[in-house]
Amino acid sequence: MPPTLASLVHHSALKLTVRAGEDRLDVPVRWAHVSELADPVPYMEGGELLLMTALKLDAEDPEAMRRYVKRLADAGVVGLGFAVGVNYDHVPEALVDAARHEGLPLLEVPRRTPFLAISKAVSAAIAADQYRAVTAGFAAQRELTRRTLTDGPEGLLAALAAQVDGWAALYDASGAVVAAAPEWAGRRAARLTADVQRLRERPAPASSVVGGAGNPEHPENADRVELHSLGTSRRPRSALAVGTAAALGTAERYAVHSAIALLTLTTERSRSLHEAGLRIDAAVLRMLLAGEPDHARTVAGDLYGGLLDAPFRMIVAESSAARARASTAAPSTGDPGGDTGGDPPGALGALAEAAESAAARSGEAVLVVPEGERLVVLATDGGAAVAAVVEHASALEAARPVSESRAGGDEDGLVVGLSAPSGPIAASAAYQQARQALSVARRRGRVCVEHEHVAAGSVLPLLADDAVRAFADGLLRALRDHDATGRGDLVASVRAWLSRHGQWDAAAADLGVHRHTLRYRMRRVEEILGRSLDDPDVRMELWLALKATAPE
Repeated sequence: MPPTLASLVHHSALKLTVRAGEDRLDVPVRWAHVSELADPVPYMEGGELLLMTALKLDAEDPEAMRRYVKRLADAGVVGLGFAVGVNYDHVPEALVDAARHEGLPLLEVPRRTPFLAISKAVSAAIAADQYRAVTAGFAAQRELTRRTLTDGPEGLLAALAAQVDGWAALYDASGAVVAAAPEWAGRRAARLTADVQRLRERPAPASSVVGGAGNPEHPENADRVELHSLGTSRRPRSALAVGTAAALGTAERYAVHSAIALLTLTTERSRSLHEAGLRIDAAVLRMLLAGEPDHARTVAGDLYGGLLDAPFRMIVAESSAARARASTAAPSTGDPGGDTGGDPPGALGALAEAAESAAARSGEAVLVVPEGERLVVLATDGGAAVAAVVEHASALEAARPVSESRAGGDEDGLVVGLSAPSGPIAASAAYQQARQALSVARRRGRVCVEHEHVAAGSVLPLLADDAVRAFADGLLRALRDHDATGRGDLVASVRAWLSRHGQWDAAAADLGVHRHTLRYRMRRVEEILGRSLDDPDVRMELWLALKATAPE
């Protein structure tokens, strides 16, 4: 324990006498400070024992002493030591009365006790208390390490709860309680799920204090609870809660910090195993897409239960930001599982977490594979993971401004494509369906499109493809070069003629020209293209080219 006024009074070498504040001697002393200033408050931090001889004070003036003592009490000074036999032979009654009125302990210091002796006694007691705390902290660290090695996180939590004389709980990435000690603490820890989720939104490492008597956010919880994020990545994977009746002391703080370090090491080890699992997932997916379901089952073993046999959905997701980067990079090979160097970032990571958490809660198996800048999910048809993906995408679409929807998504948004229900034999076809649905979603400005709905709506959004645009530009380039010389409006004339189904008068009226002028222009189109407009294929290609290159 830190030194207190009582321990100083009981110190046989100091010979201190209590003159006021006898009922407040158990207050800890942070330091002993000597000052003869008339107003030492600006130089105080609170928690000090102030030593003085009243060299510059009229200690017999009641009004002056009341003002002086009140300022000391308001500044957090825990006691006043007055040396007798220097300026005053005894402690003036005015000072005694003022100290009693403010409830400030007043100690009489005999002439034979130098202030330096009191300062040394306080310093020695503080050093001894710190040494005890450090020693206890190392002992706690050894015990926590031993329990972690023998009993895992559950043993660590039990040891930590004993060290802090309270309770401890571990949460997973979704905010659910994984383990708690003692057992009765599980229900109490479950009340803090929302606080854990808020903590996870902050960059790691992060901590917060919740609960405590008088806390309006948690009036039902009288405990003081500290929450700490665990993990070294930007987004923490789990959290630790420590509940105590009062604020943690130095030794307890050492124990908590040791527990955080040990759990972080455990979390990072689990992360390594998780990354190894990602590589297995990618290998299984590649085998399925290569038409080798038997090999995929052999590699997977019991990892995915009956997922590879039951009807499943293939889901392909891509962030808008990733798409923008990909448009300036080398084209993708479309090889799923080619890059599995960790969890997907940003919007893709949130989608993966939604699918995995939903599957875990319902006891389903799910396969999640980062595919470079994309995410591939294989989940049971009609299961909780597929529903969570659709719900997550719907929430994003509902929250997105209309202007961004029309533009095909916000800068860091999400685009998702779902295949039709499929089986292991048709996994490759399901993957292509999901990619096609994703492409349609991007062109329609949607967050999520299912393959069954691809045929709904106009076919024109499907023309927004680089290959289609290249074909359209090549087909129309000669006509546009002709128009650029100022010798006619051939492109506009083709558009008007096709839109009027080859009706000369109606198309000429739309253009504001004579029908003979329009006939002349269309003959020039045939001459330039070297193709006859009587051919329905030519008319179809021209119409689609005009639509594919029309300004948005």
